[in-house]
Amino acid sequence: MSEPFSKQQIQFSELIERHTGKDGSHTTAIPALHFARYSNMTEPNYGVYKPSLCIVAQGAKEVLLSEERYRYSPIDCLVASVNLPVTAQVTEASFEVPYLAFIFEFTPSEILSVLRESRMGIYKKDNPKRGMYVSKMDSALLDAVIRLVRLLDDPKDIPVLAPLITKEIIYRVLQGKHGATLGQIAIEGSSAYLISDVIEYMMNNYEKSFKVDKLTEIANMSVSSLHRHFKEVTAMSPIQFQKRLRLQEARHLLLSESIDATEAAFRVGYESPSQFSREYSRMFELPPKEDINRLKAKLYLDSGSN
Repeated sequence: MSEPFSKQQIQFSELIERHTGKDGSHTTAIPALHFARYSNMTEPNYGVYKPSLCIVAQGAKEVLLSEERYRYSPIDCLVASVNLPVTAQVTEASFEVPYLAFIFEFTPSEILSVLRESRMGIYKKDNPKRGMYVSKMDSALLDAVIRLVRLLDDPKDIPVLAPLITKEIIYRVLQGKHGATLGQIAIEGSSAYLISDVIEYMMNNYEKSFKVDKLTEIANMSVSSLHRHFKEVTAMSPIQFQKRLRLQEARHLLLSESIDATEAAFRVGYESPSQFSREYSRMFELPPKEDINRLKAKLYLDSGSN
């Protein structure tokens, strides 16, 4: 690792530490930019990664997409090109060297704008790639990211300069080894673009029963092409994707509202509470009631220690 790059990493860590200071997720004055800080390894966290660039400044994290494991540390960046239900866990963190991360979300329209201005050759007929990858960080990308974070010290500059640096960050990612993975999502008519439309529909209607004909209509694909391309992008079938969305939302409902497992099951689209309980136990390794009691007890202990 070059000395300038090492210095950049130190600056990057110091900036995030200064804008966080305590454990948890932190929003910023730049709406698309978030930070995370944790002083300990975390339990697996189930949620949806939006299209985004995630960079670890200190520590390390693992993300599980279906059965695929992605690990990234300060020399890496993780890119998600579509909404993906994942399991994430901070695997390296301590009080002395807390886990620090930069999360920057972007939209297909922002990607398309950069593609048009740069005239990059990304072809819509290419086969879609997996909607998540880990790539090595480079000095040019890290420099742009640091400049974006520094805007937080002078908020009056954000409206003018943040959009320009956002374009640069997307441009740097598109120039990387896996840039076509991100670029295809923005190119109308590409298989990846069409699958992203299916994902968007499923994100907004996960609690509903749907026929595969509806998904093939959205994607304008045959059944076999839909299943093949969907799995290429998400690492799972449409049914598996929907199931993860339902179970993750059910867990959130059970933790945040005073409802029982049967009501949670019905609200996320299950017709059979027993099937819900079986699938919940398989995913979270405990039946709903036991899992939620354990989570609440842990939250209580964590709040008492802060």
